[in-house]
Amino acid sequence: MIQNITKPFKWFFKLETSSGLVLLFSAIVALIISNSDLSSLYFNTLEKYLFIGINNFGLKLTVIHWINDVLMAIFFFFVTLEIKREFIQGELSNTKQALLPIIAAVGGMLVPALFYVFINYGNFETLNGWAIPSATDIAFSLGVLSLLGSRVPLSLKVFLTALAIIDDLGAIIIIALFYSGDLSFKYLSLMLLAFIILIILNKFNVKKFLPYLVIGLFLWEFTHQSGIHATIAGVLLACTIPHRKKDKDFSLLVKLEHAISPYVAFGIMPLFAFANAGVSLGGLTFGSLLNTVPLGILVGLFVGKQLGVFVFSYISIKLKFAQMPNNSNWINFYGVGILTGIGFTMSLFVGNLAFVENIQYIDGVKIGVLSGSLLSTVFGYLLLLIFSKSK
Repeated sequence: MIQNITKPFKWFFKLETSSGLVLLFSAIVALIISNSDLSSLYFNTLEKYLFIGINNFGLKLTVIHWINDVLMAIFFFFVTLEIKREFIQGELSNTKQALLPIIAAVGGMLVPALFYVFINYGNFETLNGWAIPSATDIAFSLGVLSLLGSRVPLSLKVFLTALAIIDDLGAIIIIALFYSGDLSFKYLSLMLLAFIILIILNKFNVKKFLPYLVIGLFLWEFTHQSGIHATIAGVLLACTIPHRKKDKDFSLLVKLEHAISPYVAFGIMPLFAFANAGVSLGGLTFGSLLNTVPLGILVGLFVGKQLGVFVFSYISIKLKFAQMPNNSNWINFYGVGILTGIGFTMSLFVGNLAFVENIQYIDGVKIGVLSGSLLSTVFGYLLLLIFSKSK
């Protein structure tokens, strides 16, 4: 399937595997603090308002909204830069190479959503969380693969990376289409105007980031006011950053991707994990997992993801629409499929959007995401450890 492994991928894999361990540490710390004597301080701090600006010109948001709306817009900007580069010049630029992870990603988004809908059928409020178990956390899943070293062929690591990137693209589309509020025509028009200006900058191949940044800040504000989630501004901005195959010596996209990646991987993502993974486990019983929201997410991540990825991939390979990754077999391929159920970052993010009006379900979201991701981690790792040989 994939024979030529590029330097950008090796750099990307090394970055994501390292940040996965930091993410795990941040989530564990959040769980410890939220179940200690510091829990009140933890939750109250997240709800405090913070103003950044001068006099009346600035932005006032709660700490949790600064993280989830502003900092995550930078995360989405970074993710979209990765997606754009992969489709222009990376592992997804060749249709034949991209077909297997694309088909697998579709199965990995569709089947978990169906499991969730089946479990929550009849409850309109909880049905809104159908997309929560559909995304794969790149950093966590690649972090687990890195622990297995040479037991997992490089082609499967590339496959998982490509699948997770496509998952992120799917999540971005879902957020834009299904998790927007009441729309303002005025601010939507201003959004469109700002986006057109950014496209013009791209067409004139402007290679300085400052003009994009200035217009991008206005774009974020217009998006924030429009009813569409503000993180979509990061997606739109990244789409206009120039990257052309003929630009061998300089690409603004690659320069930005490398410049902000450490801050995203070791700053924004761990901070997001710390702010969103905290949940009080007091009074938690096995019966709590049987509530429809956590159960739907758990089953979607742990059962739906692996079945969706494996079955869709198996059919496409048997029908010769796609090819099995080099040096792999069905056992270790299935093990990687289980790891796609690690949905931590994006699943928590979508969960916050899905139940923004029904916050009583947020703890259930966190419990479902954490338990589903944990089961996927343990079973995927053990399967690959037992049935894969070190080289």
